[in-house]
Amino acid sequence: MSATENYSIRVEPTQQSRLSQVDFNNLKFGKILSDHMLVATYEDGAWTDVSIVPYGDINVSPSMSALHYGQAIFEGIKAYKFQDGTISIFRPDKNWERFNTSAARLEMPEVPEEIFLGGLKKLLATDNKWIPNAPGTSLYIRPFMFGTEAALGVHPSNSYKFIIITSPVGAYYSNPLKLKVETHYTRAAEGGVGFSKNAGNYALSLYPTRLANDEGFDQLMWTDASEHKYIEEAGTANLIFRIGDSIITPHGDTILHGVTRRTIMELAASWGYKTEQRRVSVKELIDGIKAGIVTDAFAAGTAATLTPIATIGYEGELFQLPPVEGRDFSKKVLTYLDDLRYGRIADEFGWNLIVE
Repeated sequence: MSATENYSIRVEPTQQSRLSQVDFNNLKFGKILSDHMLVATYEDGAWTDVSIVPYGDINVSPSMSALHYGQAIFEGIKAYKFQDGTISIFRPDKNWERFNTSAARLEMPEVPEEIFLGGLKKLLATDNKWIPNAPGTSLYIRPFMFGTEAALGVHPSNSYKFIIITSPVGAYYSNPLKLKVETHYTRAAEGGVGFSKNAGNYALSLYPTRLANDEGFDQLMWTDASEHKYIEEAGTANLIFRIGDSIITPHGDTILHGVTRRTIMELAASWGYKTEQRRVSVKELIDGIKAGIVTDAFAAGTAATLTPIATIGYEGELFQLPPVEGRDFSKKVLTYLDDLRYGRIADEFGWNLIVE
């Protein structure tokens, strides 16, 4: 990471807040944006003009490089408000690290900690009233960066914008998931960008996901590009299974290295569970369901949090997993994470970043 520098963050408060227009009892994911956003510009090899300004449209050139060649990355983070009003961000340092890993893969500049984390804390302090504290709610945080050079031609942009916007949200998925094992289309290949959180990974998933939706599925369970034999991840989250006495998650460079996934695997290990990060074949999973040794399965991610998988579709057949009510591991994880992120228990791992 780059050496620490001093960045002055200018704050331009909005003249008229939209807060009174928000129904906090009916929060749809990503539909409501908070009053302010953080914006920083990268030009001539340096970050400048770091500002918190009223949320609004931005002007871009029709020849802006990101629109043509896809230099665009993003992150997903959540902030929570304790009952005493304390604001906490869950493990944003890991998102900052992953953001810069994504940037390096797409030949983009890294964002310094003082802008990413320091700017984020200042943004949340500015928009602290937008952070809900009802059960199941949070403030979703979307940092993103894109190339802004106004010129055609395939090469890394010479200028970039880094922006953070936020949105008060409820649950991303409200019911257990019905997933289809995808054996034709591919999300990512070896040597590609599957491990990074770039815009293109999501764009290419839209068509096959729509086909699965038309068949009655909520999402896809992606498999490897070469053989379609090994499970990778869901469209918007990592996957975790309890098979026998082990907590297992697929692993590899084609899979997004999720912060929630990492958290759950670290928790499981600390509680004495056997944990494995390895290749998981579709056959192993289906055979395990048939044999009754797959006792838990769920999607894990910042947006999805922890969402149980109820049904898996494979080669025209539906396989039912055990009732959600009896899954002791995922229930324990969800209870612990909820209590931790809302400040109801001690932060023994130091995962909550408190906003002063």
